[in-house]
Amino acid sequence: MTQPPAVELRGITKRFPGVVANRDINLTVARGEIHAIVGENGAGKSTLMKILYGMQRPDEGTIAIDGQHIDLRSPTDAIGAGIGMVHQHFMLADNLTVLENVVLGDEPRRGPRLDIAGARSRINELADTYGFPIDPDVLVEQLGVGERQRVEILKVLYRGARILILDEPTAVLVPQEVDELFRNLAELKREGVTIIFISHKLDEVLSVADTITVIRAGTTVRTVEPSSVTARQLAELMVGSELPTPETRDSTVTDQVELEVRELTVRADDGRTLIDDVGFRIRRGEVLGIAGVEGNGQHELINAILGIDDPAAGTIRLGDQDITHWSTRDRRDAGIGYIPQDRHREGLLLASPLWENVMLGHQARAPYSKGPWIDRKGARQRTIRTIADYDVRTPGPDVPAYALSGGNQQKLIVGREMEASPTLLIAAHPTRGIDVGAQASVWERLRQARADGLAVLLISADLEELIGLSDTLHVIYRGRLVAELDPATVTAEELGSYMTGARAEEARP
Repeated sequence: MTQPPAVELRGITKRFPGVVANRDINLTVARGEIHAIVGENGAGKSTLMKILYGMQRPDEGTIAIDGQHIDLRSPTDAIGAGIGMVHQHFMLADNLTVLENVVLGDEPRRGPRLDIAGARSRINELADTYGFPIDPDVLVEQLGVGERQRVEILKVLYRGARILILDEPTAVLVPQEVDELFRNLAELKREGVTIIFISHKLDEVLSVADTITVIRAGTTVRTVEPSSVTARQLAELMVGSELPTPETRDSTVTDQVELEVRELTVRADDGRTLIDDVGFRIRRGEVLGIAGVEGNGQHELINAILGIDDPAAGTIRLGDQDITHWSTRDRRDAGIGYIPQDRHREGLLLASPLWENVMLGHQARAPYSKGPWIDRKGARQRTIRTIADYDVRTPGPDVPAYALSGGNQQKLIVGREMEASPTLLIAAHPTRGIDVGAQASVWERLRQARADGLAVLLISADLEELIGLSDTLHVIYRGRLVAELDPATVTAEELGSYMTGARAEEARP
């Protein structure tokens, strides 16, 4: 007799004010498989999983677990049905041990007393069974990111989960930790655990999943096996059209220099040289790309141009003005826009509404202020316009920034900076951590702004992005610019050899 699927969702629809997050979704997950769900940021993946975990209730549709229709009113109901969820942002108490975090809310008792010995034995048994080597008595604050994720997985296994939902589980992991996670997932699968894996990293999905379901604009569009599709085909299913590229070849470069950096040197507090005699020019209508392995001075270069760090030597000119010793605010007011590499730490106030986030860095200017006072009406109107113009998918300007998907957060930041009409834009990893649809939107905005005369300093780890968007390409290595390359002819392999120093000496200007 054929076993019923572990999970069967039929006709799931979920509406929020102004937004249909899920529309008539159908999903079947077989027992003991790794089933990936992919889609653009904001496509409805996380909402669907929150419904399956009982955090939200569908407006329409049915849920069946192991062939039995159930009504999930809360995560407690989901846990009772054998469903566990590991969220992208971990929910652990740093000042408690692994054991205390795992049993928190489900403390074992022997009579009136806590059965700590029994809990420790159970955790060790689970760790051994699923290949999760971890000390139950170590404080969570002493663990790395990958180890913390294993603690989260142990928490749900401890509660008897047979169906495990992982929401963007590799988003915060380094490559070695990703490999370790995939080994853990393979062991869980061998032990009969069903895994639902949400991601937009298509190469990872193709390597780990047994089945892949694509969600686009809130509905399921296709379920495929990894052997039947390429990453590019999967991406095209996600966006619903041919996959865009960053390719830009029509020159819009003018003769007018917007940024000139001369003999710039930056030193650390201990005297180490972080930026060594760097110089370059960016003209209006030009994208100057800087390639380099992270940690070779890119961050310090940005901070020096923004006025966050003082240079030890050299000059920085914006247009016809020497801004070397200007404050960051004066530089921003003079026309420097900034898309930061870490949108959460540097780009957004996550708990604040969108209209406050759109003001950041521009709050002393119209339409955000009238004299010394904040103009809430003006700020909200500008935010509404930015949401519409940059396709930020949200119910409105009063939603907190943390409620947006990563791609929509990034589009809001891009909109904020572009709407301020900068003359120079510093774009640091502008498409990091976002899906192909949001990536294409950011590329198109950069191309349009370049055509309108914007000067762009582009720093990225995505070599295709650098080669495709840049008019001029420099390589930074150990704080020095070691090569100037032609994006029209250089290959990713050649660029990589300069970035690692293999060809640095022969190409140094």
